Amino acid sequence: MIHIKHVLALVSVVGFASSLGGCAAGSAAPEETLGQSADALSVDICPAGVPVTLAPAADQTLKSTFTGVGVQIYVCNGATWTLLGPQANLFNDEGKLVGTHFVGPTWQSNDGSSVVGAKKAAATVDPSAVPWLRLDAVSHGGDDGHFSDVTSIQRLSTVGGIAPASGCDSAHPGAVAQIPYSAQYVFYRTKAEGNVKQCNGS
Repeated sequence: MIHIKHVLALVSVVGFASSLGGCAAGSAAPEETLGQSADALSVDICPAGVPVTLAPAADQTLKSTFTGVGVQIYVCNGATWTLLGPQANLFNDEGKLVGTHFVGPTWQSNDGSSVVGAKKAAATVDPSAVPWLRLDAVSHGGDDGHFSDVTSIQRLSTVGGIAPASGCDSAHPGAVAQIPYSAQYVFYRTKAEGNVKQCNGS
């Protein structure tokens, strides 16, 4: 198995490379290349059966949705697998690579902007996959861009990514497992007035 030191080095390098890539892209990547505009989005992008506990605040409205494809990284502490974080690519509705998702949890756009979230609610919809989540934005970074005004995030429609059922014991502290997964990430921004659009279980 891979050791934790190697994975931490890889995550650091990938995160730094993503930052460089985003800065290089700068304003050269117009907003429309990320997918549908916020005004064009409708609740049709929401999967069926979103638990009401994952609904964002009443003033939150749909901004964008991307598909994340990558791995969930787990580390053995000598007794159980613990989650280190994700490493995934983000794709728009046209299948174009528009950003990355990594430890933080952080979402970084190719335009250089990024957002870090904190988990506020979780629901196990499929026992064979990581839970669906609602997260609130706690910080933003990089250039002014697509993720600069994101205020909440949902992780929906998850496939895979759960921790291994075996392989972690006192003989394997520091071992790492990288488990393939995919998910739909739905991003929200605050809307001061007017109707909002949400994946809220209604």
